[in-house]
Amino acid sequence: MSAPDPVLRKAMTMRYAVALYMSSVLGSGVLVLPGLAAQIAGPASLVAWVALSLISYPLAYTFASLSARKPESGGVYSFARESLGPGAANAVGWLFILWYVTGAPAVTVIAASYLAYAFPLTRTEIFLIAAVLTLGAFLVNYRGIVVSSRVQLAVIIAIVGLLITAVVASAPSVDPANFTPFFPNGLVPIGVSAALIFWSYLGYENVSNVAEEFKNPEKDFHRSILFSVTVIGLLYISVAVATIGTKAYTAAGSVAPFAVILSNALGIYGAVGTAILAVIIIFGTMNAYTTGISRVIYATAKDGGLPRLLDRVNAETQVPRPITNAATRTLLDYTLTILRVRSSLENRTVDSQRRRPYWCILSDRVLGSSSSRSRVQRSCSRGSL
Repeated sequence: MSAPDPVLRKAMTMRYAVALYMSSVLGSGVLVLPGLAAQIAGPASLVAWVALSLISYPLAYTFASLSARKPESGGVYSFARESLGPGAANAVGWLFILWYVTGAPAVTVIAASYLAYAFPLTRTEIFLIAAVLTLGAFLVNYRGIVVSSRVQLAVIIAIVGLLITAVVASAPSVDPANFTPFFPNGLVPIGVSAALIFWSYLGYENVSNVAEEFKNPEKDFHRSILFSVTVIGLLYISVAVATIGTKAYTAAGSVAPFAVILSNALGIYGAVGTAILAVIIIFGTMNAYTTGISRVIYATAKDGGLPRLLDRVNAETQVPRPITNAATRTLLDYTLTILRVRSSLENRTVDSQRRRPYWCILSDRVLGSSSSRSRVQRSCSRGSL
């Protein structure tokens, strides 16, 4: 009698769900958008932050309720299949995959570019860092939902801690006079700033992708979404208040406003801290969406919308390993192709390993002498991974 096919592991609890929600929504925009919104609407931009924090709850609650009612992998794909049929569901799944493959490399490049504000980096080094972030997200997800969730929890604790530190350290510098006049540019700019920061509240749908792996979806979805929306809203509003109260938004540069705030806690290292925080935030987002998109591919393949070889679950880690591997390999090839083109244009000396795939060379540098490197080297010699 053959052994039963492995299934996804039910390991998601409320704390892991909160970490995944917050990493999916709380992007690097928290460092930039409060300053940009304040430049548009002045102190009145706080109205937009409060309004969107409140309005985001019904949207988030809808996704949570649908997932709790029928916990399946795939999230929006599963919702589309149930309501509109398999054809529309396949289109949704393909669009999500296209969005991830084209958008994720750009996000990692943005993360690496933040470091250039504090450290002297060449364009090639920026692309290399972006590739390392992609590889890191792959390695974390490759080990399973438990490892991924624990890393996600650690990342979000670090992010929240640094944001709170920056806000609290800025409190003595907040001047009530900076909030008047409250409507310096009238009411219309409030709507403009709301349109700008609207995108900061998207991402709640990503957690629905792993609904099948919740231990207690009926209870944990509703509790985690309420907690997440509340904390995310308070963080956004707190950073916005600190930005306006200290008039940090008058500083030049896209990340300068938050750097001014963080300098109250870190002194002259405010810019360095902001750059590092941006990388941590974006890595958390990358890790969260790598987890989510792998389940979208898994669900689409299981229903026949993609090749069935993509619906296999690893017996040891109970994750769709071929999916995570394929998605991240695509991203690495995409990012490292840019790196390779850039290097050739600059007529740089090519490493003696040039004929090896770039993802193999990168693995050597990242994995060092670990046992993982030995497995990668064997795969490189066979031409597969």
